[in-house]
Amino acid sequence: MAVIVALGAFLMTLAGGWTAQRVTDRRHLVLGLAGGLTLGVVGLDLLPEALHAAGDEIFGVPLALLLFVAGFLVAHVVERLLAVRQAAHGAEDGVRVPQVGLTAAAAMVGHSLADGVALGAAFQIGGGMGVAVALAVITHDFADGFNTYTLTSLYGNDRRKALMMLFADAVAPVVGAASTLLFTLPEEPLGAYLGFFGGALLYLAAAEILPEAHHKHPALSTLMCTVGGVAGIWLVVGIAE
Repeated sequence: MAVIVALGAFLMTLAGGWTAQRVTDRRHLVLGLAGGLTLGVVGLDLLPEALHAAGDEIFGVPLALLLFVAGFLVAHVVERLLAVRQAAHGAEDGVRVPQVGLTAAAAMVGHSLADGVALGAAFQIGGGMGVAVALAVITHDFADGFNTYTLTSLYGNDRRKALMMLFADAVAPVVGAASTLLFTLPEEPLGAYLGFFGGALLYLAAAEILPEAHHKHPALSTLMCTVGGVAGIWLVVGIAE
């Protein structure tokens, strides 16, 4: 059942990526929406789930929050190191590094793989839990597909690479769900991963996607797309609960 449901996530991910590439003439709106969706996924879905699953504290701070900050810092350090390396090879200052986009998209694929594993683990617990997690995974995978294509292309990667990463992101939840037929997943490692990934994703939204959205088009419509993206994820989370 988990694998069958994951096929729905596969289709929703492709639908999100298709939407992102079809509205290139309104790129600022696409990026504004992607930033809102990313912020919503991190703040309203990933981080609460991470805090719930990885409940241990280290020196008075929940492990999930420490990993959240670590993910943010790692994303920042990686981007800066790649930018310095690019500059050392003669690239102009401010030029976006394609490898950063591919790394970010690969992180999205890893997140989708974890979605599939979480889906399979939920069905191991029971049918009711499985249905609730399935609703959350399928609905927010539209945002995952949308963001995977947008992140890859934002950093200057060509359409072929963006589509390749989109397809990998779509297949990942199916692979993750199928893998749970072979083992039972502990809750704590999954929560730790979600905290770390949430921090990295927040960095990309705050430092790259949203500034790019408003750089040439500081319009109210772009801002409303961002707010709408957050509200959409809130609605999805509320329905899933």
